[in-house]
Amino acid sequence: MSLTLVGVLLYVVAQLAIGFVVSKRVKNEEDYLVAGRQLGPWVAGFSIFATWFGAETCVGAAGRAYENGVSANTSDPFGYGFAVLITGALFATVLWKRKLTTIADLYRSRYSPGVERLAAIVLIPSSLFWAAAQIHAFGQVLASVSELDADLAITIAAAVVIVYTTSGGMWADAVTDVVQGVALVIGLVAMAIAVVWQFGGVSDAVASIDPERLALASSVQEPWTVVLERWALPIGASIFAQELIGRISASRSARIARNATLAAGGAYLVIGLVPVFLGLVGAKLIPGLESSEQILPRLAHDRLGPVIFVLFAGALVSAILSTVDSCLLVASSLASHNVIAPLNPSMSEAAKVRLARIGVVVFGIVAYVLALHAGSVYEMVESSSAIGSSGAFVVTLFALTSRFGGPVAAYAALIVGTLVYLVGPSLGVGDWPYLASLVGALAAYVVCGFVERASTARVAERSTSGD
Repeated sequence: MSLTLVGVLLYVVAQLAIGFVVSKRVKNEEDYLVAGRQLGPWVAGFSIFATWFGAETCVGAAGRAYENGVSANTSDPFGYGFAVLITGALFATVLWKRKLTTIADLYRSRYSPGVERLAAIVLIPSSLFWAAAQIHAFGQVLASVSELDADLAITIAAAVVIVYTTSGGMWADAVTDVVQGVALVIGLVAMAIAVVWQFGGVSDAVASIDPERLALASSVQEPWTVVLERWALPIGASIFAQELIGRISASRSARIARNATLAAGGAYLVIGLVPVFLGLVGAKLIPGLESSEQILPRLAHDRLGPVIFVLFAGALVSAILSTVDSCLLVASSLASHNVIAPLNPSMSEAAKVRLARIGVVVFGIVAYVLALHAGSVYEMVESSSAIGSSGAFVVTLFALTSRFGGPVAAYAALIVGTLVYLVGPSLGVGDWPYLASLVGALAAYVVCGFVERASTARVAERSTSGD
């Protein structure tokens, strides 16, 4: 058994132990889904940061920088980092004051229970596909550092995540995120130091990068719609993401929620630049890779020795675990709290917790099955995060900032936004489907909102004339 595999397995066992210990804090649904709203600044901040920092941030961002330079990294770390910062600056305080368990709770209070259920159903698939891709990545990490068959490694990965997320819920998620966040930062920083050392210093490492590859904008002239799409998707799909709102709601105060979100967004941008830097200098150290996403593993394994590779594996496992447990908890909370539990208003707190735990297991199994066929899942990750999110963005924005629009407008935005995204290519907007779905959702909400206002005015007029 390799040293790296031993290190990864010990790390995984530690996560399981933390999950079991923390599970003793879970007494009711609020404890399980939002940690009893008791997260302090450090735990909340690390949890947000670690949740956002997935395998695609490490491996994907480095691969894109290796192949095309900084201009290929619009989403990671810039788009997603800016999204977290925007949420912290503009919406964290007001969201915390709403005392939400999920974002769908806002739709119930502002619009109707029907809108709540529709939104929950629309948003669940993106969390499932995201979890599947992360489980697949975890399995690949285990397989790459051992003689395990890939499918067996994926099975082990799924079992680990399901067990500790089921046991402790948000408490386990948040506490393990602190451990995972620290491990992630240590692993990436250690890699960066080792690479810089090989070049002989920071200045020599930076000098090895082609200046054209440092430009944020591509040198190729692109339509403005394509450029705007590249920024709109990560920002619009993330500002009101349940993974983020759950941690805002779990914070002990509005101030902690706001500051933790801002700190996490800033940390995401700073630490997210490390894989980008490694991808850029990796093009000099290991040119001509057939698969650009292999640059980080190759740097760690071939050029930096066994100790750095162990740290790299720990960092990657940390990034994966901290994202996938959040995805499973989100899918379960939307299904149990917003779809199933409302059908039985007399359900006890113990039954609600049990239902949420069953949801984690069920969705974990579904994600595992998807992970076994992850060749297509990886291609769907970015798309799945966009399905339904344009309508949710529009509906949430109006719910938080205006009294304009009612249930019909909300239904229309959710449905039209999803449909436009799915059929975008046939409508001639194949290069900017998310932007088109955002415009469609906004138009549907505004038109139906005016129709609702006119209808309400007519009813009020008839009532007055009748008197």
